[in-house]
Amino acid sequence: MKFEEWEPVYREIVEYFGFDRKEDERAADILAGLLDRDDLPLLARLIAGKDVCVCGNAPALSREISLVTGCVLAADAAALVLYAHGIRPDAIFTDLDGAQDEFIDMNREGTIIVVHAHGDNIPLLRSWVPRFPGPVVGTTQSHPLPRVHNFGGFTDGDRAVFAAQALGASGITLRGFDLDDTRVDRMKRAKLAWARRLLRQILP
Repeated sequence: MKFEEWEPVYREIVEYFGFDRKEDERAADILAGLLDRDDLPLLARLIAGKDVCVCGNAPALSREISLVTGCVLAADAAALVLYAHGIRPDAIFTDLDGAQDEFIDMNREGTIIVVHAHGDNIPLLRSWVPRFPGPVVGTTQSHPLPRVHNFGGFTDGDRAVFAAQALGASGITLRGFDLDDTRVDRMKRAKLAWARRLLRQILP
């Protein structure tokens, strides 16, 4: 998705949640400065022409492990569930709020960390990004920069889906998604509602 297409949706999200766009842009700029390379070509080769399985972190993921096949993209802490079941995801899409040391282990073994910058995670960016020894791709929900991309999407899970589509996946399957989860707080429910809306735009 081109930024010109995404920006009107992004404006809606900023207004709905009361986010500070300038802080999102500052976070993207900080992330760009933390990255000394752009591993997007690796991510593109990983996804193009492949059947992609995007895994969310709902409790259902543990029950659906046997259905996780193909190129595996994990949404943040879903990577920990997969790893515990013997599956190292090909890429982790994360704003780092669920990051654990296992992310570093997976990255060292070849998992691409797709790090998302937004106004609320600047300390996490500064803490985690320099620690990743392997391939890293930067993303933002605001205007893209060199080494920091915008494929569209809002939450870790739907951003992974948008990226898979943008990078030419032949098919996309969701596992471990529960967009009707009533156990989460009000903010999370609102984010899930936005994820549902966004996913309807690109999935049949």
